[in-house]
Amino acid sequence: MKISKLKILQSFLQTKHWTDIEKLRQFQQKKLRHLLSTHKDKFYPNSLNLEDYPIIDKAIFMANFNQINTVGITNEEAFNIAITAEKSRDFSPVFRSKQSDIAIGLSSGTSGNRGIFLVSQDECALWAGYILKRMLPKPYFKHRKIAFFLRADSHLYHSVNSRLIDFKFYDLFQPLIQHIEKLNQQQPDILIMPANALKRLAQMEDLHISPKKIISVAEVLEDDAKEQIEKRFRQPVFQAYQCTEGFLAHSCEYGNLHLNEDAVYIERDWIDKQNGRFSPIITDFNRESQPVIRYRLNDILTACDAPCPCGSVFARIKKIEGRCDDILIAQTKNGQLFDLYPDFIRNTIVGLKQPPQEYRVEQVSGSLKIYLKPMNNDLINDISLALNQLFEKLKIKPFHLEFLEYTEPPLHQKFHRICRLKK
Repeated sequence: MKISKLKILQSFLQTKHWTDIEKLRQFQQKKLRHLLSTHKDKFYPNSLNLEDYPIIDKAIFMANFNQINTVGITNEEAFNIAITAEKSRDFSPVFRSKQSDIAIGLSSGTSGNRGIFLVSQDECALWAGYILKRMLPKPYFKHRKIAFFLRADSHLYHSVNSRLIDFKFYDLFQPLIQHIEKLNQQQPDILIMPANALKRLAQMEDLHISPKKIISVAEVLEDDAKEQIEKRFRQPVFQAYQCTEGFLAHSCEYGNLHLNEDAVYIERDWIDKQNGRFSPIITDFNRESQPVIRYRLNDILTACDAPCPCGSVFARIKKIEGRCDDILIAQTKNGQLFDLYPDFIRNTIVGLKQPPQEYRVEQVSGSLKIYLKPMNNDLINDISLALNQLFEKLKIKPFHLEFLEYTEPPLHQKFHRICRLKK
């Protein structure tokens, strides 16, 4: 799959720092009008009014895959290409449409069903130029070595390769220790990994690299993990909020997370408006082979209204808290349902005087399974007391607490510190 370096450069140069909110809104409306008047799929309505389009989710998106994509590939064909690549670990095959080679990938499927994403050559170029402008440290036109860890490779990622960018993919299906020698040889300037893998890499004594920029992707970056990573590498940890539906947010030079409002239009589906929690409903300005219009993500974002010293007028996000599936379901003392957000549990456990080295919490009906490292009576007693005090403060019925030995989850699986298991 050949990606135009000229188009990558054009995308890079056209991506700018927005400091005027009115100009940004005008730009968004122009992009929306263009998208709504030119999308070539058979699923969405023909209307210039965004409100006429249905709000969809992954299940609806995948059920209508054949009608939404515009390149003539079926769900079955796309899935077979993508799953073959994952099993063989050879991600070079593409689907050849009349207009373009199409890269195909699968989402991790942590919410129960796997999404298929399609990206054309031009879309790869647009994405590559945009993400390079948003995430590369200055000076931009300097040779950089990037180490990128993820569970699956893609043409999308390799599109950033050039004379100035030396990009190497590291497969998280392989044990982390097997990558140490290659990392020490590459000496990457930029290290991009899921948060849990970054944390574990920071604990490896045989690793001898000094990255100039560290970017956490794919998982919730928790404060304790951020602190450990920054202490080891003596660099701040930035974030890129990238999913199969688009590149949604990035950390600015001050470490604040901003929505990429010149690439995606984001409506807010409020979960807890009083405390700023919402799920994003996204419309991607640049996806043509698989239009993404009013797609509701299953994520919990917390808004931040404070202006940023970087000067960007892009909306700020205080944090990405997790998935909506991570909200624990409790009951008030009079029997009403109560949403127990992951941060309630997370802050209670890490706020202990002697918090665990590692932990994971899973809700199974009216019980919480709490996996601990180390596993000892003092820690069990401290957590039991703190959680029961939390339940009393929130006026909810206490959960039955079950404590088990913590084991490290496989790195190729998306890590969820706190989650609700489906029955």
